[in-house]
Amino acid sequence: MSAGAELPPFRARPIAEDGLAPLSYAGDGVRIRLAAEADLPAIEEIYAFYVERSTCTFATTVPTAAERRAWFLAHGPCHPVTVAVDEDGTVVGWGALSAWNPREAYARSVEDSVYVREGRHRRGLGRRLLADLVRRAEELGHRAIIAQIAGDQAPSVALHRALGFEEVGRLRDVGYKLERWLDVILMQRLLRRPEGPAGGA
Repeated sequence: MSAGAELPPFRARPIAEDGLAPLSYAGDGVRIRLAAEADLPAIEEIYAFYVERSTCTFATTVPTAAERRAWFLAHGPCHPVTVAVDEDGTVVGWGALSAWNPREAYARSVEDSVYVREGRHRRGLGRRLLADLVRRAEELGHRAIIAQIAGDQAPSVALHRALGFEEVGRLRDVGYKLERWLDVILMQRLLRRPEGPAGGA
């Protein structure tokens, strides 16, 4: 592209689910796939734990079933929601790519979310979910993935750093939850630069 030329309007490159095979790891039977509406109660159950007990999210009220469904339906092909499912069919974690900003010029930048069911930590689930989101973001033609992480969430910072994210800023005392003020650490991973109308070279 010539200097100063604008990219065409963003259209996600189509991905067939069998073209992006669900991730599985030998030994634990867990696989990652695109979420379906039937997964929403499990997604909400996992999220509610963090709303009520953790600074992983700055939400303080658990969304209603209607609000969660609206959230899910708003995530189109450009912004997938995924679930990690064990061999018994239990959803043990979920992830999502969400629009970073609704302004049109931000269309190729996304924010990641990863939540693991309480009691299923330290098994690599968060890393698998985030790695899968990075892979999907790149296949969809996104340029940047951004994470907003509470300043006291060192494990989340370490997870993102292990997958190639860099700290690019810190917002001081922008959140107040669980009786304390919280910084937000901004982390970013750049993907290959889109060149064409579908994000390809």
